[in-house]
Amino acid sequence: MKSELYSKYAEQYDAAIQDNIHNACLERPSLQALLDDLSGLDVVDLGCGTGIYAQYFIAQGVRSLTCVDVSESMVEIVRAKLGERVTAYVQDLSLGLPQQKSASADVIVCPLVLHYVEDLTVVFKEIHRVLKPAGYMVFSTHHPFADFECSQSGNYFERELVKQEWNTISKPVAVSFYRRSLTEISDAITSNGLVISQICEGKVLEKVKGISAITYQKLSNRPNFIFIKCHPSR
Repeated sequence: MKSELYSKYAEQYDAAIQDNIHNACLERPSLQALLDDLSGLDVVDLGCGTGIYAQYFIAQGVRSLTCVDVSESMVEIVRAKLGERVTAYVQDLSLGLPQQKSASADVIVCPLVLHYVEDLTVVFKEIHRVLKPAGYMVFSTHHPFADFECSQSGNYFERELVKQEWNTISKPVAVSFYRRSLTEISDAITSNGLVISQICEGKVLEKVKGISAITYQKLSNRPNFIFIKCHPSR
């Protein structure tokens, strides 16, 4: 699902998430904590955004890095930043990963993307195909508990399209995403040949307390994202 936040305002978004609270002080450190040593591995970055994770992967000494995003603007920023150090292209994940060879990736990382995809079945079927037998995937997405506050139906188990305005770039921008249950997420994983090996609900960095005590208290007491590690069943 496309949004102006990731196209029209891609450069402003890139600047905003470098050191903000939710991305830099909660999502990225929490997801990175689930990763093993990446040196010498073939990594695929699904929903690469403006390349912040890509820069981290390169610093970790990966052998190859493929960056994929639905936004042409985001991919252009990644190419400008990292050039030939990455393979970057535009792809709608809801349509699969036709350019990726089977059993070609040691690690697939997908940060804060899956809530924009209506049906997760195609995504996880393709992830199973692209991962090497000993590979794994780590992803983050909206926590079902947090998103249930946005429900119009009042039915936790019903998938819903949520429309909001976010102030990520210090101005309101319309964003739409799908609210879904943990059951739906886990079923999409396990029904496509993958096994969940770790679940984490994230931990906000202590330094946020000095930036916004109110936000620190909220993120310390209530989950905002969920982080899941999975691998092909053996």
